[in-house]
Amino acid sequence: MDALVLLIPLLPLTAASIVGIGQLFDMIQGELDESKTSHIASWASYLSCLLALILLGSDLLDKNTGSYTLGHWLNSDTLDVQLNFITSGFSLRLAALFSVILAIVIRFSINYMHREQGYHRFFFFLCLFAFAIQLLVLSGNAIVTFIGWEVAGLCSYFLIAYVYERPVAANNATRVFVTNRIGDAGFILGVGLSYAWFDSVNWGDITAASEHITIAKSTAIALCFAIAAFAKSAQLPFTPWLARAMEGPTPSSAVFYGAVMVHAGVYLIILLRPIFEQAPLAMTVVAIVGLLTAIYGFIVGLTQTDVKSSLIFATSGQLGLMYLECGLGFWQIAEWHLCAHAVVRGYQFLAVPSLMHNMQNLSTDSSPRRIPAWLYMASLQRFWLDPMTDWALIKPVRCLAHDLSYFDDHIIDSAMGTPVPAIQVISSLAQREEQRIGAHLDTEADHFALGTGLAGKLTQWMAAILHWFESHFVLRGIGQNTINYGRELGHIANSFEQYVLRPRYLVLFVFITLLVAF
Repeated sequence: MDALVLLIPLLPLTAASIVGIGQLFDMIQGELDESKTSHIASWASYLSCLLALILLGSDLLDKNTGSYTLGHWLNSDTLDVQLNFITSGFSLRLAALFSVILAIVIRFSINYMHREQGYHRFFFFLCLFAFAIQLLVLSGNAIVTFIGWEVAGLCSYFLIAYVYERPVAANNATRVFVTNRIGDAGFILGVGLSYAWFDSVNWGDITAASEHITIAKSTAIALCFAIAAFAKSAQLPFTPWLARAMEGPTPSSAVFYGAVMVHAGVYLIILLRPIFEQAPLAMTVVAIVGLLTAIYGFIVGLTQTDVKSSLIFATSGQLGLMYLECGLGFWQIAEWHLCAHAVVRGYQFLAVPSLMHNMQNLSTDSSPRRIPAWLYMASLQRFWLDPMTDWALIKPVRCLAHDLSYFDDHIIDSAMGTPVPAIQVISSLAQREEQRIGAHLDTEADHFALGTGLAGKLTQWMAAILHWFESHFVLRGIGQNTINYGRELGHIANSFEQYVLRPRYLVLFVFITLLVAF
């Protein structure tokens, strides 16, 4: 029965491949082929759901061994990456729940997305996401889990930018994608530290060896994975990306940000429970971040004026409570909370269109809650998290790029000689003069200075190299007052010293130092 775990992610991947290839070669396109795409996607999701439920029933009857290994994928020195999967416990229960939710969302999307531009593209990414999330949950090692983690994020990017003609959708998708890459860096660093200290990337080996390492090492690994979890589940300070993700269609919002993907971070924390239990500092950080996010989501949710925004901040608050439960050691409560919230929130997102239709003629009390005025204004501005992020990260990077562009245009180009447009003009004039006097120096008929044999060819190549160096550096350099370059170096050195003392460069140097140290 354990071998059935292979088909759970494989069936959605097969459906995505068929739809993608069909659209690539124009075998599936337009409204007439919507039924083909919907049948492929729905039957793949139904069969995957059925297999997941069968495997779950087998686990409840104690028929599963707990893991299934297909074989070795990558061997390098002591690194051994296996294609192994988890077939019992919370991972399997969550995979079964996600498969049911995905089957419902795909069935809902068939009618909801009817006659929408990009219908086939939507189902391609939805099936690919179903494969990715099942791979993430069921994988028995960190490398394959990270593959599912990344593919799920990529599908999220493309579905947020589903209407890519709209600048807002494209911009929000990019912001979400870049924000999640910060969490990916933490994930990769956690995997690297796990391999360095445990000589393994299997989740079972990592959790089993956690009792034999120091608190400092456990804390380092736990904090790295905690950063990855915070980014994926939109915890502070990464919370703003969740509201930006609402640009996608309602079914994708339901499955990504209501029911399935936002819970991946909580699942990662629960999966690494033994590591976190050996790291009190990491548990404290998880609890504090979860509490602050829950408070933030509750306060900001009070001032939202549309249903999807209210739901998304309610989701953020509930995710914060799950992290608080994990940080306090209430692991079973966090597991049940995750499963219940996935069901309820997924239903609420799918019910939003009908809710808006039924409430057209209803009046609601939109008076502000009894909260202090300053808190109300801060809530309307969502506590200025986006502007603070722009000031702390985006603005320094943009200024750094501007400085590098200036350095390239005004220093590197000048040091290399005449600018490229001038070189092209001079070359054209030289060719015209060559044609006027009848000197065909670039034709094959002129065999002057062409060597024969090995010695001759070496001499010819050396002459060509020296000629290129002379024309690009010596002659052009003299034309650009090479003697004066030495006098300018002192000014450049002083300017460089002033530039590197700016905060953005100090942050860059600290970041590079940390990367080299690890």
